[in-house]
Amino acid sequence: MRGKIGIVVGLAAGYVLGSRAGRERYEQIKASYLKVWNTAPVQKQVGKAKEFGKTAALALPSALWDGAVKVTKAATKNGSAGQKLDAAIKAGKSSADDVARGAETTATEVKKAADKAVADAKKIAGE
Repeated sequence: MRGKIGIVVGLAAGYVLGSRAGRERYEQIKASYLKVWNTAPVQKQVGKAKEFGKTAALALPSALWDGAVKVTKAATKNGSAGQKLDAAIKAGKSSADDVARGAETTATEVKKAADKAVADAKKIAGE
């Protein structure tokens, strides 16, 4: 029963506090946000981030495919079972390192683009 009362009290408090700011303030905040969001510098950075994301999304499957091909080739080479296994493990580790480097580079570039977009937005907003 106490839980239900707490929910009702929480909803009532949220309603009262929210209605004090009112719809006008909400619309004012929304208009300011949209004004900054729709500026050319912010949209330019958004476009860059989208393009980079598409490129990165296409690069990762390619790196994974290349890795799978390397492992398969290593496992089908001539030699004993142990030699094939060692070659496949070595190729797998190398491929995993390539994928990790690619993912790290992608994450770094996306972070840079996001930071630039935020900085541009702050300049426009006058902060």
